[in-house]
Amino acid sequence: LHMGKTMKDDLTVVVKYIKQLYPPEFNVFGTYAELYHNYFASQAKKNAESHLEDKDIYLLLSWVHNIYPKDMRKDHVLAEELEKVKLGSLLPSSLSTELEKKYLDSEEATIKNSLSKCLDKEIQRWKEDKEPEKLNGHFQSELLAIFVIQSIYSGQKRAKDISTAVGEELSQRLWKELPAFLKSYKDAFEDFKEKSKKHRHYKPILIANINNCWNFRDYAEKNMAEKDDNKASILSTLGDIENSGFDVLLQQLFAQLKPNYKKFTENKWDCSNEIMNEIIKTTSKHISDFRTLKDSFYHVIVEKIHAHLVKEYIVRLLKRKVSLKTPAQQQNLAQHISKNAADLEAFCTSNGSQATWLNLALPKLAEIIRLQDLGAIKIEVATLATTYPDIRKKHLEAFLHIKANLSRSELKSILGYLADCTASTLPGVPLFSNINVS
Repeated sequence: LHMGKTMKDDLTVVVKYIKQLYPPEFNVFGTYAELYHNYFASQAKKNAESHLEDKDIYLLLSWVHNIYPKDMRKDHVLAEELEKVKLGSLLPSSLSTELEKKYLDSEEATIKNSLSKCLDKEIQRWKEDKEPEKLNGHFQSELLAIFVIQSIYSGQKRAKDISTAVGEELSQRLWKELPAFLKSYKDAFEDFKEKSKKHRHYKPILIANINNCWNFRDYAEKNMAEKDDNKASILSTLGDIENSGFDVLLQQLFAQLKPNYKKFTENKWDCSNEIMNEIIKTTSKHISDFRTLKDSFYHVIVEKIHAHLVKEYIVRLLKRKVSLKTPAQQQNLAQHISKNAADLEAFCTSNGSQATWLNLALPKLAEIIRLQDLGAIKIEVATLATTYPDIRKKHLEAFLHIKANLSRSELKSILGYLADCTASTLPGVPLFSNINVS
């Protein structure tokens, strides 16, 4: 710092007062500038070749790449004259490269170590079994994400302040470090998930960690290139953490709903409205807990519930437990299904589900049961297959068991028509492919 200030001040005096006292051919400014530069460069080289602490390496690189060429040599008084002298760098490129590598290795190791310690502290907080704090009604455990993102950002900025090239190199290294860190986070989360089920605040901690993923996801989306493999790895790991958390949160609800769904076939759909009301009531109790998720995650979990409710209803229709011979019986069942479908849609929509693609499944199936004309049934089957291309012959065959008044040839004709409809259709959002037919 002293040498830099001295060089700058003295050369300013040469430009303003001394240069004009000599003939131009003496090149007084160039002589002074070269002598000062050579001395400064020799001292910089001497320092670079000695044992330096990390902070000293950073400062020396800052002088080489940033302060010396930009603040001193671009000074408004000196810039024009220094341009004529063509001074080199303070350090030979080989020595500068060696210092950069030392700095990058050290910075990467330091950040990696601090992230690891931060994760350890976070795991310790989970074990303390305290309810996470809330922000805007959502459980949060954001210290981890804030610290990690801030550490990476600060490291990148410090490196970029040395030079663009050094900044890019450290960024690349840290982009590789983030997926590795998140995998460790995922492993710790899985370990907590399996071993801490009896914790009093088990679910709030799970929810806080799902919410935590949003910060990492938002950071990766905004700061990483679309085709970056590290970005894909980061988003994949975050997706695993989120889905793993959702599965646990939904486990209890789905287990409670199972006996209710069995009642549909046990009662031949006679009490279907009461059963559906019970399903909605049970689901509603759980959904209120999920509102502590961030809005985007709340919508995801509600749509998972929506898909489960529709799928389980279809599963009961495919169980071959009900076989109706008369059009009147079939019409009655179709009305029950339509009413249940409307109640289900209203409930899910009112709770924020945006999975509108699910809303046609049950009404379409109800219509197939209601219709008696073979041509009309085929048209409805074609519409169903267009909307849900993953429906297969085995699904339709199990479903048509309900329509006991279909002849074998009519049944074969409808099933053949389904094969024609789905052959050229690309798969859409899966619904039927998640349903096994026994």
